[in-house]
Amino acid sequence: MALPALTANLALELAPIRVNLIAAGFVDTPLSASLLGDQLEARREELRAALPVRRVVGADDAAALATHIMDNDALTGATYDIDGGQQLLGR
Repeated sequence: MALPALTANLALELAPIRVNLIAAGFVDTPLSASLLGDQLEARREELRAALPVRRVVGADDAAALATHIMDNDALTGATYDIDGGQQLLGR
């Protein structure tokens, strides 16, 4: 994946400007609902059953992460996964 490496390099090049990456998996939003249509609830159930957090990631989760990254000025050059642990499943 190229974006984490780009993020790290940009953090070095643009310092003291901070650069971080939020790598989101499926986030339950109105856009997700419009894209999945009648398959939305099936996708939600699949994620609830498979994800280690046993729930679907929502927009409020992603917003909380973004706020934390912005509030903590010691964070730079990092990639933050917010996917409920999906990357741990190897899919």
